Amino acid sequence: MNILSNFNAKEVSFLIYILIINIVSFLAFGLDKSKSKKNDWRISELSLMILALLGGSAGALLGMIVFKHKVSKAKFSLGIPLMYILNKVLELVILNYLK
Repeated sequence: MNILSNFNAKEVSFLIYILIINIVSFLAFGLDKSKSKKNDWRISELSLMILALLGGSAGALLGMIVFKHKVSKAKFSLGIPLMYILNKVLELVILNYLK
């Protein structure tokens, strides 16, 4: 059974967007951690937060844990989980609207 057959085209497009923004967010945290170790150019904290706010909070949270990056900063250790909750509520509202 094809799982995607349960969704209409708008819902599939939204789910693909959520998947992509989370992958980008995860990779951004990994890249920033790598750059910080090399004392190289960095991704701004604002950019990381915006990625999380735009729907990539799950990827950001996973990136923080996997790469042990930004976990000691309150703005991230509190902000990203709060954005995760906000993102999940908004995703449910949007998916319900798209039906």
